[in-house]
Amino acid sequence: MNKLFLKQLFVFTLFVFAIQLGFAQETFQLQANPKLEVSGTSSLHDWEMPSTEATGNMQAVVADGKLTEIHKVEVKMPAESIKSGKKAMDKKAYEALKTKKHKNVIFTLNNAEKSGDNWILNGVFEIAGATKNVSITAQETSASGSYGLKGEVELKMTDFDMTPPKALMGTVKAGDEVKISFDVKFK
Repeated sequence: MNKLFLKQLFVFTLFVFAIQLGFAQETFQLQANPKLEVSGTSSLHDWEMPSTEATGNMQAVVADGKLTEIHKVEVKMPAESIKSGKKAMDKKAYEALKTKKHKNVIFTLNNAEKSGDNWILNGVFEIAGATKNVSITAQETSASGSYGLKGEVELKMTDFDMTPPKALMGTVKAGDEVKISFDVKFK
């Protein structure tokens, strides 16, 4: 081989390597105090159970302060961190969530697709020991070196082998459908 070809090959290899470094995947940690909430209805009133406790991480590619690819997300929330402000209601919720055996609610991403200004997050929820595939539309809320996702998903308790809680000898019944809302930031 001639020297010119070797120089060109070397320059091309350096160029490709430099491009790869510019678009390298990074790992980000879930920031403190995420906004997580489970909400639903009952035969008496609507209810909400927020939490600001969770751990997690995200592997993604960033360009110009925005997410361009998301490869991995895992968020793990202690199931008993959701609180209604009413001890009796919390106790019934924890029984339904089977928290003595299953301590966490976990979301694990399978894949993510960019859709306009939003992301379609396809993954698995593990709740009360059961798993279910879900697709969530999330709004990107990235700013100042922090990469955020905000959205919600509606699920049924019975899809996770949970019995909707009852109180007052069955006169008050929680609805089967619940909504999980999230506003999380990774840095």
